[in-house]
Amino acid sequence: MATRNAALEYLTTTKIGEKGQLTVPKQFREDLGLGTGAPFAVLRLGDGLILLPEHQRFEHLCQRVSSALSGAGVTTSALLATLPQAREQVFQRRYGAPNASKTALPRRSRRNREK
Repeated sequence: MATRNAALEYLTTTKIGEKGQLTVPKQFREDLGLGTGAPFAVLRLGDGLILLPEHQRFEHLCQRVSSALSGAGVTTSALLATLPQAREQVFQRRYGAPNASKTALPRRSRRNREK
């Protein structure tokens, strides 16, 4: 069975079915905790393909973000302290200033709505 720390390991050979589907052998699905319908990212590397379960891709992304923030000296408390201001900025961009008067959109007449 594959170890998660191995850089590259040959696992098995499989074939593409009539509908373009690949079968991942049961022992590997079980080892990786993959059920029916598990999403995969398909990456092209030269003439090869890499199939990466989406949950692993998300874990890798989280690790990269965590490393980048740690490398920049950003602490968890400092990051959390920025959330209220960030929320306010997103809200203002989306909905405008909190006290700004809203320009009413013209209402469609009943006749136009029925068309």
